[in-house]
Amino acid sequence: MSSVTLRFLVESSHLGHGERVHGGTVLQWIGEAGYACATRWAERPCQLVYISSVRFRRSVRAHALVEVQARLAFTGDTNMNIAVELRSGDLTGSRQDPVAECLAVYVALGDDGRPLPITSWTPETPGEMALASTARSHFENTAASPLE
Repeated sequence: MSSVTLRFLVESSHLGHGERVHGGTVLQWIGEAGYACATRWAERPCQLVYISSVRFRRSVRAHALVEVQARLAFTGDTNMNIAVELRSGDLTGSRQDPVAECLAVYVALGDDGRPLPITSWTPETPGEMALASTARSHFENTAASPLE
């Protein structure tokens, strides 16, 4: 599976000052969705090795419905480059507004904890091709590029 979507309600334990979700909690949700996407694709445990360009657009409030979508952007020999988007909205409405987005890299791990080769993923739709191109361009222009 090349994408995973998690949906849940904001709980009181997620809230901080001003009845808003902490940024660290948002990062945790992003990490969980990315991990689920990578692990399902690799069919084995994976580890986050790089996260780039987290952009926070707005905060998440109490009682919101949260949706976190993680999609493969492209794959290397052992890594999965994943685009993650988090949206939230009022439980009584149908609109979900962008909250945060980022690119993350996960590596499939063997029993010895070392990276293992993964199945290559090829984008098929115009949207997937555009995402792959954008993600590749971003990482190629980053000094600490995780590309293999």
